[in-house]
Amino acid sequence: MLYWANQFNICCFLDDHQYKMPGHTFECILAVNSIADVKANAGNAFQQLDLFLRQNDDWCFGHLGYDLKNELENLHSKNADYIQFPDLFFFVPETVVILKESELVIGVCGDNHLAIASAITGKPVGNVKRNTKAPVKVNSRFSKKDYIQTIAAIKEHILRGDCYELNFCQEFYIDIIDTDPLDLYMSLSKESPNPFSSYYKLNDKYLLCASPERYIKKTGTAIMSQPIKGTTRRNIVDDKVDFEHKIALQNSSKDRSENIMVVDLVRNDLSKICREGSVKVSELFGIYAFPQVYQMISTISGEIGADVSVTDIFSATFPMGSMTGAPKKRVMELIDEYEKTKRGVFSGAVGYISPERNMDFNVVIRSMLYNATSRYLSFQTGSAITYYCNAESEYEECLLKAAAIKKVLNQ
Repeated sequence: MLYWANQFNICCFLDDHQYKMPGHTFECILAVNSIADVKANAGNAFQQLDLFLRQNDDWCFGHLGYDLKNELENLHSKNADYIQFPDLFFFVPETVVILKESELVIGVCGDNHLAIASAITGKPVGNVKRNTKAPVKVNSRFSKKDYIQTIAAIKEHILRGDCYELNFCQEFYIDIIDTDPLDLYMSLSKESPNPFSSYYKLNDKYLLCASPERYIKKTGTAIMSQPIKGTTRRNIVDDKVDFEHKIALQNSSKDRSENIMVVDLVRNDLSKICREGSVKVSELFGIYAFPQVYQMISTISGEIGADVSVTDIFSATFPMGSMTGAPKKRVMELIDEYEKTKRGVFSGAVGYISPERNMDFNVVIRSMLYNATSRYLSFQTGSAITYYCNAESEYEECLLKAAAIKKVLNQ
């Protein structure tokens, strides 16, 4: 599917790697080639998306960039953006391919289903360049010393009561690299298969995503969000030690505190659009295993009215609380002040909206962003900062989250 899709200028491939997380629908879903699209930056982006959805009663795939926050709140962003994805892009695809456990479903604007099926199940189309394994220099926007000093400054804001918890991220980057994004994505998927992975190509811009986190899913009037807060390293050599790590995360008062904060934030967001009394925590402090880490995940669900639109849902819940903190507006101001680059698509969302207006979107984390024209590659990692956190431990958590990407880049 990927080999075939990569020949098009625009494609979006979503893969759950057979995790079957709560709310599982497809193994993979793929959209290629745009027959209609909307591109917008913060200002009236959600208004443009709402109009686009009203005019196109069909599948829509695309992304929400983090800086749409500037439209939802009275905010601005002064930091540089080296990748240059638009804040919002959605497209109606020419072809949708759905892979389930025992069938391949192809929907296309035309009559070439059999040709597409043959191309997907036959010999790969075109040549995919295998990236060389020569070491590359990965730079960081923060030295360890700078990072620790920044955490100290954020803690002062917490002490003054400006905020309770802030998700602080740092960027790692390669200034100039000639690479094949598809090969990088396949290497990342092999190293770190995760349930909300995506390969997203928008002309010369690429998102290579190995996310374990769901932002929002809507099925009929049912809606759910699954924020992650709480991370610990796996030990794949010693099962006993690995289990001890899992139990330590389950019982960690620090991680439970961070998780409950974001659960409260998501409950508050969902209550803006859900029927009164319908918002509930379906699972609290669930521990899920991924290749490099254990994660603490909670599930919050609710019921919306039939008149609540897709853009109403986005406006009430975006950006997701796990990537901001609380209170949301103030921490977003501080994030712009202390981070050194724009997040762009990172900590935004990628996903689909079905013709029935069901939808499923991930949280863009554990991801590489690549601009093929400027040859700039970027990835960011972050963690939740609270007053009682240890700055060195938070720095190490960022490095742990970056480990799979650095390994793919032969670091």
